[in-house]
Amino acid sequence: MPTMTEPKLISGNANIPLAKSIARRMSMHRGMNVGLVDTRVERFNDQEIFVEVYENVRGEDMFIIQPTSNPANDNLMELLIITDALKRSSAGRITAVIPYFGYARQDRRTKARTPISSKLVANLITQSGVDRVLTLDLHAAQIQGFFDIPVDNLYAAPIFALDIKHHFKGGLEDIMVVSPDVGGVARARELAKRINAPLSIVDKRREKPGEVAEMTVIGSVEGKKCIIVDDLCDTAGTLCKAAEHLMQAGAAEVHAYISHGVMSGPAVERVTNSHLKTLVITDSIQPTDAILKAPNIRIVPTAPMFAQAILNTWNGTSVSSLFEDETLIPIYEGLYNTL
Repeated sequence: MPTMTEPKLISGNANIPLAKSIARRMSMHRGMNVGLVDTRVERFNDQEIFVEVYENVRGEDMFIIQPTSNPANDNLMELLIITDALKRSSAGRITAVIPYFGYARQDRRTKARTPISSKLVANLITQSGVDRVLTLDLHAAQIQGFFDIPVDNLYAAPIFALDIKHHFKGGLEDIMVVSPDVGGVARARELAKRINAPLSIVDKRREKPGEVAEMTVIGSVEGKKCIIVDDLCDTAGTLCKAAEHLMQAGAAEVHAYISHGVMSGPAVERVTNSHLKTLVITDSIQPTDAILKAPNIRIVPTAPMFAQAILNTWNGTSVSSLFEDETLIPIYEGLYNTL
């Protein structure tokens, strides 16, 4: 078996712009051209997925870049079939880079006779032949335990902290970080700690899934620039309602930092017409034209962090070092001025 000399990237159709951005960033880090492996991922007339890899991958360290976002089932099957193609082509090691892990919200049984779909998806990925997983901001940390292979869960909070320090320079003392629910307090506290800001909570009560009956703001937000932080935004109903309640509680302005912009259905229209001054999302899910045209939605790149995480995985160095400013700031140099 040949020696693993360079990491090789391969992509499905879920987020090709992000895959190309990661490749470009790795080219900068390595000082040599890193491209995507020449691959054909297409569908037959009956929508069966077909994959053909045109390059030799025997013994190589392969990284499949494929979020399992909408359409979740198609993108998941692409990931599994690409993995099978690489496994049968004698790839040395296969890492699934899943910027957005679909089915993550089904991480426990909330009612009788319901599935734990994220565990099923973890089993499918493991059994397909993936050796390790690299992902971003899992909806629930315990999903890492659903896998019987190593999982590296990156966090958007360090990038968001750089973005906030850059865009709110000189006014950080007016910032209030807000968790949109009690379950997200740990995530909000982490960001608040990074920017040395106080923390508030919007307590919500649901009558049924997707429908909020009542909201209560815990903590004084009067005169504050509130920053709501969460892992994903789907239809944006809860997010926009939380922004409305914060403004009613006396907030000066409301912003939101969301790791994964699912943005389904009326989400973009709701955000555009809401009290949110800005909604900041990452490019873990390929943004639609509507998102790109929205006046108050902004996208921060994850390619620099993923590129470095892939290189660290390849050369056996620490991935968790990317959680520290000392490591992350040089990677995002040129994008953010936090001084």
